Amino acid sequence: MFEVNWADRSVRRWRGKSDVVDAQEAARAVLSGRARSQAKAGDGPVQCARQFKLAKDSAVKARTQAINQLKAVLVTADPDLREQLAGLKTPALVRTCAQFGDREADVDAKDAVRQATRIALRLLAQRIDHLTGQIRDLERHLTGLVEPYFPQLLVPVGIGPDSAATLLITMGDNPERLRSEASFAALCGVSPVEHSSGRQRHHRLNRGGDRRANAALYRIVQSRLRFDARTRNYYERRIAEGKTRREIIRCLKRYAAREVFNLVRPAITPCEMAQAG
Repeated sequence: MFEVNWADRSVRRWRGKSDVVDAQEAARAVLSGRARSQAKAGDGPVQCARQFKLAKDSAVKARTQAINQLKAVLVTADPDLREQLAGLKTPALVRTCAQFGDREADVDAKDAVRQATRIALRLLAQRIDHLTGQIRDLERHLTGLVEPYFPQLLVPVGIGPDSAATLLITMGDNPERLRSEASFAALCGVSPVEHSSGRQRHHRLNRGGDRRANAALYRIVQSRLRFDARTRNYYERRIAEGKTRREIIRCLKRYAAREVFNLVRPAITPCEMAQAG
């Protein structure tokens, strides 16, 4: 099975777009050899990690939205209530709001609004607590998948279960489809793109590829810049050579992609390698 990119824009300008036209262009791409990328398999532990990661990312997004809503409600709350909750960090704020109880609203409209605000804050805080529990549960599932199947990914500095799962999802259950570490770097959007002119030769950041994998490599690099002495020494040496921070981070992400690829590929058996070739 092969992956086929989108149809050429020139073809769509000439022939329009329909399912029939797209199917014909896909068949031509395969027959001509332009589409040679093997499709990702979805029948192994990486596919399981993909499902857990999808649910976790959705829960993280919903929790962030709930936190923002809670703080927005607090902005327009009664001054006494705002003063009571002022200065609390987000975890303490959520715990305090989750403990608000129901009280009978008085006839006074001001008291009714105050009570409605407390109920809204309590329900939002309880939603945040529920989503936090889901996120932790999904993180345990991700760790339980990565540790037994790809323990070597958790050894290098800066690579945690979440980043490892993200990069494995990009590779798929059949990483042998990636013929070289350069192909994996291009898939992650960390391969340099040349933009030279005349005698001046320059490279820029790659804006393509899987942006989630690119973000995971960025987090790995940031962690290593803080906690890994070797990475910090490399950074300072390249700064002394006149490189910019953006250029150095691009290089470090490329090195991290190469490291991850080489950690995963040795697990492939010679028979699988022969079949991939």
